[in-house]
Amino acid sequence: MTPFSYARAGDVAEAVRTGGGAGVAYLGGGTNLVDLLRETVASAGQLVDVSGLSTGIEETADGGLRIGAGVRNTALAEHPAVRARYPMLARAILAGASAQIRNMATVGGNMLQRTRCTYFYDTAGSRCNKRQPGSGCDARGGFTRIHAVLGASEACVATHPSDMCVALAALDATVHVEGAEGARTLPFAGLHRLPGDRPDLDTVLAPGELITEIELPPLPFAARSTYRKVRDRASYAFALISVAAALEMEGDRIADVRVAFGGVAHKPWRASRIEDALRGATLTDEAIREAAAREFVDAQPLRDNAFKPALATRTLVAVLGELAKGETAGGEAA
Repeated sequence: MTPFSYARAGDVAEAVRTGGGAGVAYLGGGTNLVDLLRETVASAGQLVDVSGLSTGIEETADGGLRIGAGVRNTALAEHPAVRARYPMLARAILAGASAQIRNMATVGGNMLQRTRCTYFYDTAGSRCNKRQPGSGCDARGGFTRIHAVLGASEACVATHPSDMCVALAALDATVHVEGAEGARTLPFAGLHRLPGDRPDLDTVLAPGELITEIELPPLPFAARSTYRKVRDRASYAFALISVAAALEMEGDRIADVRVAFGGVAHKPWRASRIEDALRGATLTDEAIREAAAREFVDAQPLRDNAFKPALATRTLVAVLGELAKGETAGGEAA
């Protein structure tokens, strides 16, 4: 590990003043950053500890929630308002890691965690444009079971690892950030980037910008929502496919629906084509399969992951069917 200095920020303003320099990284729970530093995948000359900042969860005037970036994952998953009104978010967090990691990890850090692509971590033997821009992508000719089928590029086929972020994408969250140029907000769907020719840039944040809060809008039908994760083993594994979904029914017709996928792209994938196709439609397995076909029409599977579009479709059929029956809704997140 490269030596670094450490400073603990007393408030957001101090963090931004300190964090704007070259070689400075913000430290939340450290559950991903410390691993990257130990493995020399990443380096930093100074760490600015922001884990004690923005640790509250508050109701907004319109009935939504404001969640501090320093809130621990466990606290967010256990919050009564999250369990009752946004159960997909609670379920996603609980699917994401061990209890020990959830107790340490922060909301802001979860949003900024980096890919778990094997080639990204293999500093000794693999080329990786995300780790070293311009070096190449050995994942393309390697073992690609966990890699992207949507939105990838010649430069990178890595997937985003977060479960929590898939739910936040489906919920239309808003991200609040502070930087040298002041405060700004951006839609969660616009936070993470597709790789293009710069896969080393995971987000649109400017250097030194700090996520301070996320805001969930009031969304009454999100009380009928869930998160389903499909993985190679029951625990301590990242998603091959995951689905975050919320459903509002009027009789046998879909009044509104939210869908996002994990495990398919470089960013949490909001399935807008599926949503557009299903609103107003009669809820049938065939309608869901046809909508999913529209979403995955541009999929470009690799040698080992051609199963992903079909697996995502089957998972979505099961999830929406269960939501329509009220089998996975309300406060049953644990």
